Amino acid sequence: MYTLKKSLGQHFLKDENICKKIVSSLQTHPFNQLLEVGPGGGALTKYLIEIPHITFKAVELDDEKVEFLHKTYPVLKDKIIHKSFLDVDKPFEGKFTIVGNFPYNISTQILFKVLEWKEDVEIVVGMFQKEVAQRVAAPSGNKVYGVLSVLVQAFYKVEYLFDVHQNCFNPPPKVMSGVIRLVPRTNVPEMKSERAFFNLVKTAFNQRRKTLRNAVKGLFTPEVLKDEIFNKRAEQLTIEDFAKLTFLMNY
Repeated sequence: MYTLKKSLGQHFLKDENICKKIVSSLQTHPFNQLLEVGPGGGALTKYLIEIPHITFKAVELDDEKVEFLHKTYPVLKDKIIHKSFLDVDKPFEGKFTIVGNFPYNISTQILFKVLEWKEDVEIVVGMFQKEVAQRVAAPSGNKVYGVLSVLVQAFYKVEYLFDVHQNCFNPPPKVMSGVIRLVPRTNVPEMKSERAFFNLVKTAFNQRRKTLRNAVKGLFTPEVLKDEIFNKRAEQLTIEDFAKLTFLMNY
């Protein structure tokens, strides 16, 4: 078989019902190209390779798992990208969908990589540590609403699908997990530039306990900072609020 590596954040799904629920959540939106991130022992993979009329690829860093997957599922020959997902170039031309029981130690970075590819990533169905999944899905005003919530929700509608108990994994993680689905927004808010938007959001939440006026004062003129919106704290602003403010920034 194979060994599990803590250093790679490996917690492999063993609950067949959860695997089927994830695959079912994926198939609510049609797709032609599918990338699985971190197939590990193939719990999801064995269902994904059965989906008809799609082009399938998987990204796996661990040598042992790559060897295991090739032996167990010969159909995966030439379909496994043997790298860290964070080092992978865009795997397909055109639109594609991403699915995975994402390695928890890089799950936030995975989402930032998805944002880099957002023009082509149609759907994402992913398992995260529950706390991360809740953060991605959190609305404004929520105590866990932050940089990740705003940046992802500016471009994707986030649906929190279901919880996954520790006992569904081998070995069981110390925390609950959650599965979310990202679907591209049809109405991305207008912003001066993505660079300005990302900069504003990160700066605002960097000192989230302060009022916006104090947290982002370096980005606006004193005149602009007189506006009442700057009396609020970052978590009180909607995505649309942040987008509008980009047009008033110094640069």
